[in-house]
Amino acid sequence: MSQPLPRTLRERIVHALAFEVIAVLICAPTLAWLMGKPLLHLGVLTLMFSTVAMLWNMLFNYLFDRAQRRMGFARGLGARVSHALLFELGLVVVLVPLAAWWLSIGLLQALLLDIGLLLFFLPYTLGFNWGYDLLRERVLARRELAICRGA
Repeated sequence: MSQPLPRTLRERIVHALAFEVIAVLICAPTLAWLMGKPLLHLGVLTLMFSTVAMLWNMLFNYLFDRAQRRMGFARGLGARVSHALLFELGLVVVLVPLAAWWLSIGLLQALLLDIGLLLFFLPYTLGFNWGYDLLRERVLARRELAICRGA
């Protein structure tokens, strides 16, 4: 399997925005319903979470791509599970204190909330990135075919 083409900054932004928009649309109403809090209150929290996560997403994926190029590993199931776990661990460090402050709850309660979100985001992150990579491969293959036909 060949190494993936490097991603541009524009592509990284599109990737991160798509990931976060879909997540916010799922999480804000679900959390508001589960916690019995106003949608606006949880919507603002999920937007704060999303902003932190989006910035972390771009940085982490850049670093992960560099590690892949340097070490030459394939993006099989093991690498994807490692990617998802490391990504989420980085978020816990920042998001638990933010949730505790915003919701006026203790750190333990915020950690439990984060564990609940983690149970959603681990498979979501794995599936989203895998699906994104498959879609990206198809788009790049079509572009290459169009270039070959036009030549």
